[in-house]
Amino acid sequence: MPDVAYLVAGWLFLIGAYGIVVSRSVVNTVVCLSVAQSSTYVLLLAIGYRHGGTAPVFGDIPSNEHVVDPVVQALVFTDVVVSATVTAVLLALAIQARKRRGSLDPDHLSELSR
Repeated sequence: MPDVAYLVAGWLFLIGAYGIVVSRSVVNTVVCLSVAQSSTYVLLLAIGYRHGGTAPVFGDIPSNEHVVDPVVQALVFTDVVVSATVTAVLLALAIQARKRRGSLDPDHLSELSR
């Protein structure tokens, strides 16, 4: 199972990176960045996966029982929050760029540096 998860994580990252490279709109670039970031969720969960593992609730589990790593689950949750925040900020910047320049094409937005 983890081998497939590594392949899915790589595939998601490549699809997101390809979309970022060929995108002609800032909104599409933000969406493709979110897809590339979602590959980290799959990768972290694959790293923390343990075959036959149970939930990391230690009150009623014998000490020799295999459990899934709770640190990795916390990292994934943190990654989701950071990803949502980055997406919200980038979309807010895209809205402001559209209001001020009237376009979301990166070629037209290059004039912002002047």
